[in-house]
Amino acid sequence: MKFFFGVIICAFTCSVSLAQTYTLDHYLDIAKNNSPLLKDFHNQIASNQVDSLRLLAGYKTQVNANSGGLYAPIIDGYGYAEAITNNHTLNALMSANQAIISKKNVNAQIAAITLQSLSIGNQTKISEQDLKKAITAQYITAYGDLQQFKFNQEVIDLLTKEEELLKKLTRANVYHQSDYLTFLVTLKQQQLTLLQARLLYKNDYTTLNYLAGIADTSMIELQEPAIQKAVLPDPATSIFFRQYGLDSLKLINGRQLVDFSYKPKINVTADGGYNSDFMGQAYKNFGVSAGFTFTMPIYDGGQRKMLYRKLSLQEETRENYKAFFNVQYRQQIAQLNQQISENENLLIQIDEQIKYTESLIKVDTQLLQTGDVRIADFILAVNNYLTIKNLRTTTTINRLQLINQLNYWNR
Repeated sequence: MKFFFGVIICAFTCSVSLAQTYTLDHYLDIAKNNSPLLKDFHNQIASNQVDSLRLLAGYKTQVNANSGGLYAPIIDGYGYAEAITNNHTLNALMSANQAIISKKNVNAQIAAITLQSLSIGNQTKISEQDLKKAITAQYITAYGDLQQFKFNQEVIDLLTKEEELLKKLTRANVYHQSDYLTFLVTLKQQQLTLLQARLLYKNDYTTLNYLAGIADTSMIELQEPAIQKAVLPDPATSIFFRQYGLDSLKLINGRQLVDFSYKPKINVTADGGYNSDFMGQAYKNFGVSAGFTFTMPIYDGGQRKMLYRKLSLQEETRENYKAFFNVQYRQQIAQLNQQISENENLLIQIDEQIKYTESLIKVDTQLLQTGDVRIADFILAVNNYLTIKNLRTTTTINRLQLINQLNYWNR
């Protein structure tokens, strides 16, 4: 059984130490490139650019070629009235239509599309922050698992080294057989803990690949994430508050579009070609025509005021959301900074405790060689060392996770 554990541990240790190492930036770049949501946003912005060009093209003169014919026979006096159908007609015309619209109206419609693109662009940045936060959080978790595994391996190396010495001292009757068995049970338990740490790292590392869109089941060692507290921007320039500003501009633009929809509309048309009912000299029915249409809204049942009211309600809703988000934002930033500071203070105390624990381990190890320390006391010292080191790893990972949450707001 001991040989079995040794083979597994050695194989995993070699796979981690000899494999290529990856950084956090490596996974962030891959996740960003693989994200279908970010690609969708980029395509939406490109589509809006096409819509702007189509809008401008739609207000240019529209030229069409039209042709039509009709034959309504009258048999024995039965048929459609000739005064209505002209019996038989044929036309082949080239027509042109031009809408007369103010430049301000066109600019307002272009602005609506531009604001939509800006909103999508801002949402893209927020989605990038969401993705970065998720990938970084999982990377930190997997990295913490790896550190736990390495630490457990160090403890096993220490216990394995002392196990050989303890076996000799037991044979020399310096220690009782029960002492040796107690020590051996501790070693076996630590070997099981190491296997559990290996499985946990493998699962969390696989989850990291899954989130980044990587189809890979190999085990790669992760480098320490280089994460530092970022300087947060002024809320007025933050992408999270910018969305509220864009929404306000959309509502202002919506009011402009409502106003323009009630302006008079003029269309100028012209055509030329052949249009004949074959009732006279058909070969002379070539000609041209021109005309216009004019529309002036007079009364629509008060719909304009209703649209204004609807926009006012949307603006009120926007203000409420912005005010509530502002309170949450400031509270969360303050809370994260406080928690990070508390974790850093705790790490200082833990490091001091680790020095004492390591000193005790060294002293007990020396005393173990001469049989001047009880096995129970040595095991207790090892367990205390395990506890404080695990606490340090957990606190360090918590600190990195808190910084990751804080840095989410740094754009």
